[in-house]
Amino acid sequence: MSPRGAKGYAFNRTRTKYLATDLMIASTHWSRFRGLMATDSSRFARGQGLWINPSRGIHTFAMRFPIDAVYLDRESMVIHIEEGLKPWRVAAVRIGAASVLELPAGTIEETKTELGDKVDIYLEDPIQTPKAA
Repeated sequence: MSPRGAKGYAFNRTRTKYLATDLMIASTHWSRFRGLMATDSSRFARGQGLWINPSRGIHTFAMRFPIDAVYLDRESMVIHIEEGLKPWRVAAVRIGAASVLELPAGTIEETKTELGDKVDIYLEDPIQTPKAA
């Protein structure tokens, strides 16, 4: 994946399922814009994800594969879902969204993630143990 920096994982507390165990964080203007552009699908396999924070919507310009997207509000509740979002599309903008999780296509169906689910985002801290975001 292209973004560098903090890593972590995303856990759907409601379903007790991991959405991503290798989660990259996109929190700068450039990393949020670039996202997964020009990333090969083999570098975005099951268990991986990109957390775009802050974000109210996403695009899939210059992407080579479909993705699932989970929109989270400030309390990390799922408020919108996009399954199998194809390349070169603009996804919905949700004013209530605070961030968006980009996941390999099929992750939403596999984990049974639904609107209203609570998702915990844990970030690695090289000095301390992981903590909730």
